[in-house]
Amino acid sequence: MFRYIIRRLISAVLVMFAISVMVFLIFFATPGVNPAARIAGRSASPEVLRHVSIEFGLDKPLPIRYLIMMYHLFIKQDLTSYVNIGYKIIPQIIAAAPITLSLVFGAALIWLVVGIFGGMIAASNRGKFIDPLIMFLGIATISIPAYWLGEMVNLLTQDKLHASLFPWLPNGGYVAITSNPWEWALHLLFPWLTLAALYSGIYARVLRGELINAMNEDYIRTARAKGLSERRILYRHALRCSLITIVSLFGLDFGALIGGAALLTEVVFGLQGVGWLTYQGLTNLDLPLIMGCVMYGAFFVVLASAVVDILYAYLDPRVRIVT
Repeated sequence: MFRYIIRRLISAVLVMFAISVMVFLIFFATPGVNPAARIAGRSASPEVLRHVSIEFGLDKPLPIRYLIMMYHLFIKQDLTSYVNIGYKIIPQIIAAAPITLSLVFGAALIWLVVGIFGGMIAASNRGKFIDPLIMFLGIATISIPAYWLGEMVNLLTQDKLHASLFPWLPNGGYVAITSNPWEWALHLLFPWLTLAALYSGIYARVLRGELINAMNEDYIRTARAKGLSERRILYRHALRCSLITIVSLFGLDFGALIGGAALLTEVVFGLQGVGWLTYQGLTNLDLPLIMGCVMYGAFFVVLASAVVDILYAYLDPRVRIVT
């Protein structure tokens, strides 16, 4: 297991290196495009363009330019926005990361609990009324656009029903958990529920399908022959194998959301996380900010993928075998 973990982490580092090269080439080595103008933004003066060219070595060969860019991004961490003068990219991403992490961790806990219990209840009551009801609710939540759902939640909790049902709910924004844990939870309660609603349905449907398939396997028939109850077979035997698919799905979703895929939820609820930063960068065509957010997102997606593979190998030892 230890050797497998080392191999997987090494491959993750190589993937991150490949992503950094691709991002650099897309942003700064596109034929026919002046990279200095991309970094400096629209309406940059000739003096600013010359300063950018010197600072990032844009007159040097591509490998040297790549190393200079990665040095500014990861080592010196002084990459600056030329759209918002003096705006340091990396400190802003580091400051925004706890907001995104708080949003995604809380929502992930909710959608995992709801999705797993929903899938187990639907599978154990297959053919009964509650089974199609849970599947219908799953389809309904998957189909709702995140932006619309967030706007409706804001409309009800912050406007229409705020005085009558939600007077205890604070206005939008974010309070750090270190400042006031209770206010932190209150500010994130409905963003958590909104984001979790978009994922819990698909997890319930996937787990239900996996459990039903597992209940037809040979090892389940053996457990039945030993006289074990259907409930114990479902919870103690079928569930573990079925969770392998859930682990894979969760890792990719979690990594993508931390990497900025929760953009719409953050924008709607006024949470200035990494998704919100990405939105600002795209709106203002702020290339250094976009590049920093892309690299941040890629790091968490690759990290989540590596963690998923390690958990997969723990749940199924056959994965550790090198072919």
